[in-house]
Amino acid sequence: MAPPRNVVKIAVQMPDAIPQLIRLDQAKPLAAVLKEVCDAWSLDHSECYALQFADGHRRYITENNRAEIKNGSILCLSTAPVMPFLTLHSFPALDYAPLPPTFLSAHSGRAQPQLRSAPPSGHLSPHTSSSCCPASLTFPTPAQDLEAERLLHGLQNGSRERRRETLHHLVLLAPDVTFAQEVISRDGLQRLGTIIEDGDDLGEVLTLALRAFLELMEHGMVSWETLSIPFVRKVVGYVNMNLMDASVQPLALRLLESVTLSSPALGQLVKSEVPLDRLLVHLQVMNQQLQTKAMALLTALLQGASPTERKHMLDYLWQRNLRQFIYKNIIHSATPLGDEMAHHLYVLQALTLGLLEPRMRTPLDPYSQEQREQLQALRQAAFQSEGESLGSGLSADRRRSLCAREFRKLGFSNSNPAQDLERVPPGLLALDNMLYFSRHAPSAYSRFVLENSSREDKHECPFARSSIQLTVLLCELLRVGEPCSETAQDFSPMFFGQDQSFHELFCVSIQLLNKTWKEMRATQEDFDKVMQVVREQLARTLALKPSSLELFRTKVNALPYGEVLRLRQTERLHQEGTLAPPILELREKLKPELMGLIRQQRLLRLCEGTLFRKISSRRRQDKLWFCCLSPNHKVLQYGDMEEGASPPTLDSLPEQLPVADIKALLTGKDCPHVREKGSGKQNKDLYELAFSVSYDHGEAEAYLNFIAPSKREFHLWTDGLSALLGSPMGSEQTRLDLEQLLTMETKLRLLELENVPIPEQPPPIPPPPTNFNFCYDCSIAEP
Repeated sequence: MAPPRNVVKIAVQMPDAIPQLIRLDQAKPLAAVLKEVCDAWSLDHSECYALQFADGHRRYITENNRAEIKNGSILCLSTAPVMPFLTLHSFPALDYAPLPPTFLSAHSGRAQPQLRSAPPSGHLSPHTSSSCCPASLTFPTPAQDLEAERLLHGLQNGSRERRRETLHHLVLLAPDVTFAQEVISRDGLQRLGTIIEDGDDLGEVLTLALRAFLELMEHGMVSWETLSIPFVRKVVGYVNMNLMDASVQPLALRLLESVTLSSPALGQLVKSEVPLDRLLVHLQVMNQQLQTKAMALLTALLQGASPTERKHMLDYLWQRNLRQFIYKNIIHSATPLGDEMAHHLYVLQALTLGLLEPRMRTPLDPYSQEQREQLQALRQAAFQSEGESLGSGLSADRRRSLCAREFRKLGFSNSNPAQDLERVPPGLLALDNMLYFSRHAPSAYSRFVLENSSREDKHECPFARSSIQLTVLLCELLRVGEPCSETAQDFSPMFFGQDQSFHELFCVSIQLLNKTWKEMRATQEDFDKVMQVVREQLARTLALKPSSLELFRTKVNALPYGEVLRLRQTERLHQEGTLAPPILELREKLKPELMGLIRQQRLLRLCEGTLFRKISSRRRQDKLWFCCLSPNHKVLQYGDMEEGASPPTLDSLPEQLPVADIKALLTGKDCPHVREKGSGKQNKDLYELAFSVSYDHGEAEAYLNFIAPSKREFHLWTDGLSALLGSPMGSEQTRLDLEQLLTMETKLRLLELENVPIPEQPPPIPPPPTNFNFCYDCSIAEP
């Protein structure tokens, strides 16, 4: 007879004891289960013990997460993270002392008592116990052997070696939310803060203290704004200190990044205390982790600065050759670029391009003397000789008429160019681009203007109108003025390989536009068509991520108008195919087989697994986890892992979710982890990559939340999960894959009919003959 649904078969282990194989009734209170387990091993005081998962982060079993226990789970018996209330009053050897109030600000809440008594005789020291189970079958002293109290007591009253072992154990258990809650409620953060502030040991002890502190803070139970100024300054000191341990400074930089992103006031303190030159020093150290965390703090400081401060900071960084160093030593380093560094380079690129936004949003002021002089300089650079020869001796009206005619030749739609530049965007940014082109490529500028202004066949390309529209196009492609995405990594290496990259890109693009205009033999009526082709040329080339401006110039010029037409036609044929009814009928017959092939591919992709990033309460992405489907397609297995590590094996993944328990697949704004994040532009990319699966978690409904690393991975996983749930695979990627497979299979089936016209209607079937006497009778023997 099959066991009830609420009964699971598990193993419970403890060192020096024979493991117990038990049937766990999920309806029975957890305290009663612990009592039975302890009685089997003749252990008293079951309230002083707890159950933990034996793998992964050794999370404690609570009434909230006990539904995660599945058939075949292995648990271990350990000391409880929380001390029972009555037990605290049962041991007179304990007394309490107030904690020094130097770690938290005055508004962070009341001080918690601090344990300071010496351990009673016969206690079990933390460095002699197992990481998850008691060291022996003898009953330990409850006040010392309860995990949270024992570890925190070891931090305060232990030797250096004991403190190191205690911190190491604390780092392992800190990711568990139950354990973290108990540690935080017992002044764990304050005690770790005291170790960090004292700085007695600048090596492994400080490293472990910082790691444990960061792990506890990542749970979001305590706000970063509660940190005190002396504590932040102490961490700043570790960042600014020379000859510091290589493992300490990345953690200190990570802590300051979190402080800067979460607290504007403390962010100003970090900005004033950490010089930009110090961050540049860290970036120049050939340590990828240190470089990444230094870049993270740098982008956090830039994001928290005002536009004016940001401009001064970026100007200073470019003067110190940060751009050249990033291009040569980070982008083109022998070590592959990590995802986190790619994201920070994207943010740095977006913030730098964002400096162009004020010019893009500002229309030309016709009463500004400086702007009028810039327009005149633009005109004179194109028609200098003509203006000098005809301008002398002319009346004011004649001179104004001559200037208006030259502005018309320059490509302005109005005789008064200020009217063309009143549009925002691009505003004054278009004027800046035209001036830059005329000053840094004078021969190309003169050739462009003169060869088009002298034409009389209506095929002239208007320089000013083209420049204004092209500036708008570049701002759209490079997303100038848009908020930074919190997940994007699509920076352009070319941006860091060139000073004045936006203006230089304009110089290449305006010459491309003139070339495309000639290839299309366009007139003024074809202006919008030309701009569509140029947009496609630029977008396709930028998607290739050329490493330099010269490579971009080469690739974009290798994409002429004829090649764009060929690509369009090829894509259209791939997407549309032929509409002949016989072929449509053939495609319909092929669809079920090909959909089965796509379903098989999606499930194989889920079995391979994918590395996902976690989004914390502050939407940071510094933690990774891996998820895959078991080969029998019955269980989703997942667990945390470090960046750069090789893909884990199925046996090493601690968490499991049976496919049979999955109730529904949610995507986009329906997902619980993005539902309440607002509707701003910065969340749009997150909505597009978010999906969740809901499953039963005891009596409540729980969710396993994902943020896909790319749109393609989002489609593959949602399709695979839909296939597991028996739902149709309706993603855009499925549609494209099906269309591609249908096109290929149809062409293979029709290969012998090449150049044979296929009729719209099948040929008529002739009526059957009056008799079938012409059939061969096999029963008649031949003579």
